[in-house]
This record gives sequence, C-alpha cells and structure tokens, in this order.
Amino acid sequence: MATRSGIGPQMDAQAVPLRAWSVLAASTLAFMVCFVVWMMFGVLGVQLRTDLGLNGTEFGLLTSTPVLTGALMRLPLGTWTDRFGGRIVMTILLIVCAVPVYIVSYATELWQFLVIGLFLGCVGASFAVGTPYVARFFPPQRRGFAMGVFGAGTAGAAVNLFVTPLLQAAYGWRFVPRIYAVALLVTAAIFWLASAPDPGAGKANASWLDSFKVLRNPRVWRLCQYYSITFGGFTALSLWIPQYLKGEYGMTLVAASAFAAGFSLPGSVLRAVGGALSDRFGAHTVTWWGLWVAWICLFLLSYPSTDFAIHTINGTATLHFSMSLTGFLALAFVLGAVFALGMASTFKYVADDFPDNMGVVTGIVGLAGGLGGFLLPISFGILLDLLHVRTTCFMFLYGIVWVSLILIYLSEVRRTPVIA
Repeated sequence: MATRSGIGPQMDAQAVPLRAWSVLAASTLAFMVCFVVWMMFGVLGVQLRTDLGLNGTEFGLLTSTPVLTGALMRLPLGTWTDRFGGRIVMTILLIVCAVPVYIVSYATELWQFLVIGLFLGCVGASFAVGTPYVARFFPPQRRGFAMGVFGAGTAGAAVNLFVTPLLQAAYGWRFVPRIYAVALLVTAAIFWLASAPDPGAGKANASWLDSFKVLRNPRVWRLCQYYSITFGGFTALSLWIPQYLKGEYGMTLVAASAFAAGFSLPGSVLRAVGGALSDRFGAHTVTWWGLWVAWICLFLLSYPSTDFAIHTINGTATLHFSMSLTGFLALAFVLGAVFALGMASTFKYVADDFPDNMGVVTGIVGLAGGLGGFLLPISFGILLDLLHVRTTCFMFLYGIVWVSLILIYLSEVRRTPVIA
C-alpha cells in the first residue's frame, strides 16, 4: 500500500518519484537559508570585534555561540522528526527562529549578542531534521546521493560570505539580521508548499527512552568522531577564515569574505559528490582517504611565515618561507572539498547502519559535529591570544586529524579493506 506521499514501501531502486525530488529541493533550500543565518556572525563579528573591542577569545566565543545551540538542539529535533515528521518540524523551526534573528539588530553589548545567539543558533539544527526526512523518500541505493545533495545546503556558508558583507557595506550591519529574518519566513512558506508529509513520521512505537538505546552502540560514537572532524572543522574555519585573511593578508572585509568562499563553496557543493562516491565505493573508503588529504593540507597550512638565518663559511644566508595567497586559496579549496566528502560519507554510514533510528542517530552525530564547530573557534582564539601566531588554528586541526587517523586505523582499517 502506498503512503500518503505516494511512495510505496518497496520503492524501486531507480525510479524515484517526482515528489521525492521536490522534497529534496525544498529541504535543501531551507537548510541553505538556515546555514546563511547560522554563519552570519562569522562576517558581522569582524566589524563587531572592532566596535566592541574584542580579543581573539571573545571573537571566537561570539562567532561560535550560535553553533552551540545548533549542536545541542540536533538531538531533540532529530527525535521529533522521527515522531512528528520533517515537514512539520522544519516549518515550525524556520518560523520560530525568525524572531531572535530579527532581535539581533537591536543588540549593543557582547553579552546581548551571546544570549540572542544562543536562540538564533537553533537554525543550525535544521540538518538533523532534513537528513532523515529526505532519506525516507529515497531507496537505499540512492540515499547517499540524496543526503549529499541536501548536505550541499551548507553552501549557505559561502552565500553568507558573499551576501552579508555586501549588505553590511550598503545598509549597515543592523540591516542584515532584519532581512535574514524575513528570508526565514519566506522560506518557511516555500518549504511547506513544496514538501510532502513524512512517510516515516510516528511509525516508531517505542518510548522516547527506548529510542535512545541505540546510543549504546559504539559505532554511533565512532561516527561522532568522524563528523566532529569534518563538519566541525568546516564550520569553524568558515567562521574563522574571513578575519584570518583580513589579518594575514591585509584584505578588506568584503574581499576576505569573498576569498574565504574558496573554502566554503567546495565544502558545500561537493557533498553531493561525496554521497555518490560513498554509494559507489563505500563510506569507509571515502572517509579514510579524505582525512589523509586533509592531513596533508593542514600540515602545509600550519607553517607560519618564517625567516631562517644560516651561518655559512661565506657569511650569513637568509631564507624566507611564507604561504602565498594563491597557495592558501588552493589548499583551502582542497581542504573544503575533502571535508565535504567526509561529511557526506559519515551520513552514508548512518543510513546504512541505522535505517530504523536515523532521526536519533543523525541528531547525536550532528550534535558532535556542532560541538566541534562551537569549541574549535574558541580554541583558535585562545591559541592566538597565547601564542600570537595566526596559523595555530591549522596546527590544532592538524593534530586532531592525525590522532583521528590513528584511531580509525586501530578500529577499522586493520579489519576492513581500504579499497571497496
């Protein structure tokens, strides 16, 4: 018997109904708009840092506060999606979050931005709603691709880097949250009209406590590790790179934000590619090799501008090493791309291993990634204040990826073939 959405329980692997594509398009749009709003402090914060006289730690706290609630709310919203359906939960989320976004335009002190940021950050939890919602409209053979396309909504980070500085330059920073609040309401209307009832809503008869028993499975925590690196690193660097480029290369805010999109854009668009590759070669292969490429990129980005004085028999010879802007942008592009592949492959794991608990598992894995995105910018700020070396952010990520590769090798590679 077909469900209300017209999708039967034994969906053909190749014939995906038109309604499924409509749901995918509407969900991706909603997630992209949410991501624009979620990341806006990464641009607005550069001006606020000057206006409020913030140090590196305070700047990291300002930009990452919305990420905290975006992380913490992913678990409950993922659970509510399993019970009430993605269409209802996403629509309510878009409407409710428009209120704190608008209120940002009236804030004048750091504590006010932090408090309001906690509430507006809930838009970042939209990922935990859309991922299981979209996946339920596609057969297992196409879910990696579908979730990758939805995950490409993180292109909102790049849209933020292009649009926010232009709006800020033309109308002032207080205009930005007001127009974004309106955008959330318009998106809610579009999403409701283009989406469909969730075929998996309310099918679980277990209690809320029983639905969380899946968290006892150690595989869930391994996926949390992967996603805290890929999504957490992507989110943190999307927030941090504009001010890094402004300080390291002397760019204007508009130029720094535009160049920072060289990291954010591939990290968004290529999620669909990562999903397709995970369908073809397996989630493990994509995750393993993606982290190795990230390790190489971070090693090169970690090296600060350095002058060497070498005492030779003919006198002193000097050598200068520094990362050119072109080199930085190229490495950032590759790093964003492999983070995108890793984000997509992680949720291919989720769809394959936990098809009956996707909402809960998506929520907890998304929570881990969001917490990474919250803690990393603060860590970047602390390291910058202590060591006064801008590349410490990449050094820190390099160490995390290195440790993670070791853990993945010990837990998976020795028992799982790397090539599918």
